[in-house]
Amino acid sequence: MRHYATIEELRIAARRRVPRMFYEYADAGSWTESTYRANSEDLARLQFRQRVAVDFSRRTLATTMLGEAVSMPVALAPTGIAGMQHADGEMLAARAAERFGVPFTLSTVSVCSIEDVAAFTHKPFWFQLYMMKDRGFIADLIARAKHAQCSALVLTLDLQIQGQRHKDKRNGLSAPPKLTLRNLAHLSRYPRWCAGMLGTSRRSFGNIVGHAPGVTGIASMADWAAKQFDPTLTWKDIDWVRERWGGKLVLKGILDEEDARIARDVGADAVIVSNHGGRQLDGAPSTISMMPHIADVLDGEIELHMDGGIRSGQDVLKALACGAHAVYIGRAFLYGLGAQGEAGVTRCLEIIRDELDMTMALAGVTDVCNVDGAVLRAGGFVRPRKPSNEGAAPVRIQVA
Repeated sequence: MRHYATIEELRIAARRRVPRMFYEYADAGSWTESTYRANSEDLARLQFRQRVAVDFSRRTLATTMLGEAVSMPVALAPTGIAGMQHADGEMLAARAAERFGVPFTLSTVSVCSIEDVAAFTHKPFWFQLYMMKDRGFIADLIARAKHAQCSALVLTLDLQIQGQRHKDKRNGLSAPPKLTLRNLAHLSRYPRWCAGMLGTSRRSFGNIVGHAPGVTGIASMADWAAKQFDPTLTWKDIDWVRERWGGKLVLKGILDEEDARIARDVGADAVIVSNHGGRQLDGAPSTISMMPHIADVLDGEIELHMDGGIRSGQDVLKALACGAHAVYIGRAFLYGLGAQGEAGVTRCLEIIRDELDMTMALAGVTDVCNVDGAVLRAGGFVRPRKPSNEGAAPVRIQVA
């Protein structure tokens, strides 16, 4: 088994081993991909303060997310059709996350179902929900997540209409994927991937096919999916979800200060600052650039999470310094999944953990819960210090 040293090496391996239509489904943005690129580029511009003569012999990355103990402040993000990056992909990723001690979030549009993942793991995982027109189906989906003992519901708010993704159009990728002669010819160039898919029965949308009314297979799924994303979704619908769920609720897709205020006021336990990985509104700001503004609005009243552009442990530390309580990785773990299945996801998490630990030490911090804006250079940022009460929420940095 090859020992990958960086997330970039996992990405290169995944690109070789996963059919282009599925690899580019994950590794692409919408329109010009400017927001997709900005997520990583804006993180890269932030600089650390190197500190010396600090005793960092005892360091810890352990913290909590939504009251659950985690080995580091990182969760696996909900990613559509992860089971097409590798056979049984969601199940394998969930088990890797469980063994590593971080949360796994299953997407509504996963290949493996809620029940598949629940039977394959031992600890509760999180479930991501898309609101659809068929509220009866959504109520049933929430009930299934409760029955599987999912410990948090992540409601995505920024996909009621799909952004224009040019690579998906060029590759002929649809939801669900259509087995055209062109696609079959392309898939045949990836014999190892094909062998894995032939070895599993999970090649559809496990949470939808056989559960949504009238959806019995791939053909009927296509018609159903085209009509179901609900453009009428408003903040009033959050109460409907909360009433049926009754547990921890996370709202994903927050990228504006006013929306953050509303999310807090409607009772969210956490928000995820997210632009859907640059796959929706191209030209929107990067998530890291909005963190100080949204952190200032929320002022530690609810947990503030972030995704977008996280490709290293250093990126994790920068996000924490900008006010995040924790981050999510999507593409990074998909690269690992595509490269080596469960072992690749584990390697992705190891890389991020080791880089976070080392960078934190060199920045003079020994406890991840004490990270604040002081670990970053001043360029463009004001660096507040951690208050004396160590249990307080992370202090935000603000644009000067």
